Amino acid sequence: MTAIDLPSSRVAQPQLATIRLIGTAGVAFGVFLSGFVIAEPAPYELWLAFLIGTWFILGLKISRSVAPLLALFLAFNVGGMLSITQMRNLDASDHLDGPVYIAVSTFLALSSVFYAAIIEDGEKRLKLIFNTWVVAALITASLGILGYFHAVPGFDIFTRYDRAMGAFQDPNVFGPYLVTPSIYLMHGILIGDLKKAPIKGICLFILAFGIFLSFSRAAWALFAFASAMLIFCMLLKHRSNAFRLRILVMSLTAIILMVVLLVVALQFHQVSDLFSTRTQLVQDYDGGHLGRFERHRIGFMMSMERPLGIGPLVFGKLFREDEHNTWLKTLTTYGWLGFFCWISMICWTIYIGFRNLLKERPWQPYVMIAWIVILGHVGIGNVIDTDHWRHLYMLIGIVWGCGALERKYQRSSSRREAAP
Repeated sequence: MTAIDLPSSRVAQPQLATIRLIGTAGVAFGVFLSGFVIAEPAPYELWLAFLIGTWFILGLKISRSVAPLLALFLAFNVGGMLSITQMRNLDASDHLDGPVYIAVSTFLALSSVFYAAIIEDGEKRLKLIFNTWVVAALITASLGILGYFHAVPGFDIFTRYDRAMGAFQDPNVFGPYLVTPSIYLMHGILIGDLKKAPIKGICLFILAFGIFLSFSRAAWALFAFASAMLIFCMLLKHRSNAFRLRILVMSLTAIILMVVLLVVALQFHQVSDLFSTRTQLVQDYDGGHLGRFERHRIGFMMSMERPLGIGPLVFGKLFREDEHNTWLKTLTTYGWLGFFCWISMICWTIYIGFRNLLKERPWQPYVMIAWIVILGHVGIGNVIDTDHWRHLYMLIGIVWGCGALERKYQRSSSRREAAP
């Protein structure tokens, strides 16, 4: 498979290399824009829509390894389109919101397939994607932190409900967005050059502080789970006593530093008051009458009688709150067909990542990090909607792209072994 399938007689090799380089830079710019989603449609959508169209016009192909992901996502959004037909007795604006919502879902699905295809086309893009993600995360986290402490006039727009949200619309998306680059930096500290560890450590602190100030319980849980899973997976992969001692020392150091910084942060009344509220396991809006968990029960019972769903965003209009549960969201918004496709896609993604988790490949660290964070998103999906989280679709594309790279590697190995 080639990224730009043009005859060499028509396009000179230097020109082809230049086009590919420009295309790769465009991908990096798209990843960078993923950290700035203040309004919709965001620049990320506009740029990536142009980029996806351009890449496929110039010859980017969907391989057999990636085709199942495309098929599942298309069927998933067909379920959403069928769900639109169930929207009755609503205002004209509500009828417009439904198609727009499914259009965004379809775009995000195509973005995931696009990331998988370009990664299969060139494994070196993985490092560029992750490094660019770190840069975008550092900028948006810094905006959230500065806004939270009112350090710069006008930066209040980067907060909501006294919680940092960076250049996002919701703190509950801002926090989880920072987890993947945080884990990537943590991995670099654990196995990389110790001379670069202080710089990476400072960057990790900024991102971790941004996650903390988001006061998103889902983000906190995701960060804790991903950190523990990263260390566990690395201990399985690197079994030398020296490496294990390094991980132990660095982990204990990081824990001590985080405890110290947490104690310092709690000296601010603004932080301590909100922290004490958010650390309660069940909030008032969780367990009360028609609270989050009660809505989950009612929603699942309703979905058993509505195989085509009830329509995009209709649940929130009926109960004044969204589903806050990804599995329920797929049932209400995409129907039984969408629910089956989403479950199948998630299980298949986890299986692909698990198979390639510890194989000694150039792309192993990237698939490991993406797989761990996706696994964490499966968990927090029980208390929050993730079907429109751009970074989740990026992670899914990364895992499928790495799975496609592994299949190419296996085919190449088989051909070498078969050669005389």
